[in-house]
Amino acid sequence: MVGPRPVVLSGPSGAGKSTLLKRLLKDYENVFGFSVSHTTRNPRPGEVNGKDYHFVTREKMREEIDAGGFVENAEFSGNMYGTSKAAIQAVQAQNQICILDIDMQGVRSMKRTDLNPIYISIQPPSIEILEKRLRDRQTETEESLQKRLNAASIDMELSKEPGLFDLIIINDDVDVAYSELKKILVEEIQKAQGSKKS
Repeated sequence: MVGPRPVVLSGPSGAGKSTLLKRLLKDYENVFGFSVSHTTRNPRPGEVNGKDYHFVTREKMREEIDAGGFVENAEFSGNMYGTSKAAIQAVQAQNQICILDIDMQGVRSMKRTDLNPIYISIQPPSIEILEKRLRDRQTETEESLQKRLNAASIDMELSKEPGLFDLIIINDDVDVAYSELKKILVEEIQKAQGSKKS
């Protein structure tokens, strides 16, 4: 693989991944890129094929998975989702650090590839704080909130497995968490910035 190492970010919804990512993208413009995931679900209003997702048929996606073209894939609510090797390589070809926001199942799948990413888990300080954050968003029904909390509880436990992550960031203070995130990425950031200047 050519280009900077990809970065795998994992952690439960409400742990603060999006907040940290937004800051990173603002501070390091054009250094990071996102791979565009594939899905078999229908586009929502305003979504663009190739930008928001690669919208494909179940048959086409199954075919590409069977051919080994995906680094990870999963099924949610009857729809397939996944990250293709080609999508990651497209970001690396731009000499950008490819950010992959994936779940624990995806992390385990990535471990079986030759991509050599930096694995980072973003975790909330506790399940109680996570629940407060999710409730404060006011975007969840009670049922979806409980599903997210159950998934988060499992995620928090699994993230403790030795050797699974290069770094686990407990996002108690966003400035401290951001500083930890930048520290582990500094070498790859310098590589990406250095090759853009030459």
